[in-house]
Amino acid sequence: MPTKDLILAIDNGTQSLKALIFDAAGKLLAKEAVTFVPYFSKQPTWAEQNPEIFWQALVEACQRLWQHPDIDKDRVAGVALTTQRGSVVNVDKDGRPLRPAMMWLDQRKTYGLAPVSGPWGVIFKLARLTDTVVYLQQEAEANWIRTYEPEIWKKTHKYLLLSGYLTYRLTGKFVDSVGCQVAFIPFDYKRLRWSAGWDWKWRVLKGIDPAILPDLVQPAEPLGEITAAAARETGIPQGLPLIAAAADKACEVIGSGSLQPSVGCLSYGTTATINVTHKKYIEPIMLLPAYPSAVTSHYTIEVQVYRGYWMVEWYKEQFGQIEQQEAARQGIAPETLFDRLVDAIPPGSMGLMLQPYWTPGLKMPGPEAKGAVIGFGDIHTRAHLYRSILEGLAYALREGKERIERRTRIPITELRVSGGGSQSRSALQLTADIFGLPTAKPHVYETSGLGAAVDAAVGLGLHPDFKAAVAAMTHIGEVFAPDQKNHALYNALYHDVYKKMYRRLKPLYERIRAITGYPK
Repeated sequence: MPTKDLILAIDNGTQSLKALIFDAAGKLLAKEAVTFVPYFSKQPTWAEQNPEIFWQALVEACQRLWQHPDIDKDRVAGVALTTQRGSVVNVDKDGRPLRPAMMWLDQRKTYGLAPVSGPWGVIFKLARLTDTVVYLQQEAEANWIRTYEPEIWKKTHKYLLLSGYLTYRLTGKFVDSVGCQVAFIPFDYKRLRWSAGWDWKWRVLKGIDPAILPDLVQPAEPLGEITAAAARETGIPQGLPLIAAAADKACEVIGSGSLQPSVGCLSYGTTATINVTHKKYIEPIMLLPAYPSAVTSHYTIEVQVYRGYWMVEWYKEQFGQIEQQEAARQGIAPETLFDRLVDAIPPGSMGLMLQPYWTPGLKMPGPEAKGAVIGFGDIHTRAHLYRSILEGLAYALREGKERIERRTRIPITELRVSGGGSQSRSALQLTADIFGLPTAKPHVYETSGLGAAVDAAVGLGLHPDFKAAVAAMTHIGEVFAPDQKNHALYNALYHDVYKKMYRRLKPLYERIRAITGYPK
């Protein structure tokens, strides 16, 4: 009988699903990816997708994986699943979706809901948090479905995140990992369980009954076993355990090797984030929680730049046709030519400063915020603009680092970078220069899948605990040391210009919002 020493990690991202085989040393032995259109929009600001798209991608990726001649599926000890966060699926009692999944990129809002009243309403008013709570009410997908699709809501047997939906398709159980609960849901992020009946979240999400929520399992614990039906479709051996992992960002953190708050993990993905792992629950911003970690009973403290590295794709679509056409002609990756654009421009982009608030937030920045670029002169080209985007994102994440340090009182002394932007050497070097810290790439690009595999390795007993698993399975790749001359220049621009931009421009953003109605 073959030794059971391999792990199948399934990583369902925003634009693709990957099936990955890791060994107990964290070596990626095989990979298959299936891409899909992230969403469709029936109306502006909407973002939906047929949940079957994700399941069929999972099926196809796994079936391709078993075609690798050097992969013996009988050696697979178990399966782990990680997915994008905040995408929701309403299903009936048979697990069939009642409507398209509402994706995390969806920006529709529910206006006109009754404000939270009673003691909680008084508390929020005294704490000057009424506007924050109203924002949460408007953003919650469940409130929109209950308000505008009441028949769908009445038929809803379970209200699941994408992770819970795929877990059901694999195991036949309505269950999900504690580590995946990142959404507008009545979850107690401090106690890592569904909120108690008295919690204010039930007042904000008035339509959710506890009965429609799935059971929860801690990371590294079994969610169930692969069913016969799932085995027939995917080729995954029937009866293999599905081990609870966590959401993609949380898995990226431990897949990058961070188990302590002194190691900052930057994710240069569609949403750019900086995260640290901590054993204590610490909110980076009041009422915005620390999220569940992929490590049992730990938290990932996170600051986001919403639509972060989406801005890079936006730039390429709007201004990068020349590089894309030339890359196709030369048969090389477009990123190679975009890196050359960056390298041709000096640090600081000749004073072109960008504030990356293309999509507003709640408190960092406020909902009135807009993007801004200042410092234009006749010397500036589209290459300067491209570099200023990368620099602006790094400035924003450095601001997030400082916020986390103030809250934890623990300095971040080194960085790890994952996500699509980590493939750019230029982006990594300017990150090191702006932060003034050594910045490392993990040994594999697939850090989210690797983090899920770490959870599985602990749950399956391939390693005795998370400390041993992370030490054995995660490794540092290339390290980018900061150039101190560049850091001095960036430091001056960051403190004297960037950190003052939002405060100075905020009144103008508010007037633009009042005059145009955008953003609402």
